Amino acid sequence: MPLFKYSAINSAGKKVQGEYTANSENEVLSMIRENDYYPIKINLIEGSPKVSLGKSLHKVKAKDLALFCRQTATLIDAGTDILTAVNLLRKQAENKTLKKSLNEVYEEIQKGVTLSSALSMHGNTYPRLLINMIESGEETGQLGSVMTKMAEQYERESRINGKIKGAFVYPVALTFISIGVVIFLLTFVMPTFVGMFQGSGVELPAPTRFVMSLSNGMKKYWYLIIGAIILIAFAVSKAIKTEKGSILIDKLKLNIPIIKATSRKVITMRFARGLSITLYSGVTMIKSIEIVSKIVDNKLIESKLKGVRERVIKGDMLNEALQDISEFPPMLIAMIKIGEEAGAIDSILEKTAEYYEQEVEASLQKLTTLIEPVLILLMGLLVGGIVIAMIMPMFDMFQTVA
Repeated sequence: MPLFKYSAINSAGKKVQGEYTANSENEVLSMIRENDYYPIKINLIEGSPKVSLGKSLHKVKAKDLALFCRQTATLIDAGTDILTAVNLLRKQAENKTLKKSLNEVYEEIQKGVTLSSALSMHGNTYPRLLINMIESGEETGQLGSVMTKMAEQYERESRINGKIKGAFVYPVALTFISIGVVIFLLTFVMPTFVGMFQGSGVELPAPTRFVMSLSNGMKKYWYLIIGAIILIAFAVSKAIKTEKGSILIDKLKLNIPIIKATSRKVITMRFARGLSITLYSGVTMIKSIEIVSKIVDNKLIESKLKGVRERVIKGDMLNEALQDISEFPPMLIAMIKIGEEAGAIDSILEKTAEYYEQEVEASLQKLTTLIEPVLILLMGLLVGGIVIAMIMPMFDMFQTVA
């Protein structure tokens, strides 16, 4: 029988270590929970190695995961066995990626594989957070309530993602419309004034000459401008897909003044919520940090959480290790310290996540209120400046005629 070495935190907030013989890591987790400990790390000392996961598809959106979890919970609570539930879900799934993966999951369950094991074979489709929670629900016989909890989690995530996107829809639309108006003025309207200005003999003001140069340049070199825009867009899209490019973009999100506060609150909310859920389900602290590092959706923070994980492995408390991440607010670290000392870190983190969720919604509202008038002012100055530059020579022409 395999031998495992484990580390955990007891109810007094002290770190304890030991060895335990069990058939699987899940049995060690059960033992740790029965002793009212929070698991930190479990290592296999002797026994069979773990099986690696197979290939999988692309991830599905939070709203589709929320629907999947909600429907699964409803079917299980109604007394439907998991094989029948998955069979029903795969037939009515509208998302193509989800439908294809559920077809394969159904086949695996028919062979006797558990739902969590079948889903883990599609690790790029289903988040590790969901897989670990399902595994916990299978062990405790509370799969229905676990799926309900996960449905609520992904519903919250979908709602927040929608609000984040919604906050930028109007500004982006306004920007593109303004750019379109500027292009129209320079390429179609301005040329009609050029002949009039040249035949009048009036000396053109500097702003008018500048706008005319822009207009002539766009008409003469339009193909080079379009080619440059396409080339730059292609280069940027390729760059942000690299590790360094992703980290740079995510770093900018956390440091650009106008979105800095909101971005940091979103990451803090996701970290607190994810860690609360994983620890509540009995996942070890080490594995929880690894899982949550993917949830925050920021490559810079993900890379820093790897360092946090290494410090916790070496024996540091989580609140101590997190002090290396300046992007996390002091309140989060203070709350985690309280939770570790009280032996109630999961419940403390849940309340912290709720607080930051409210903060995110308030910040998004403020961000929208701030961005819209600023953009309107900037676009108004740009378009208005071009129009003024176009009509300035007309006043001189009228004076000459008079």
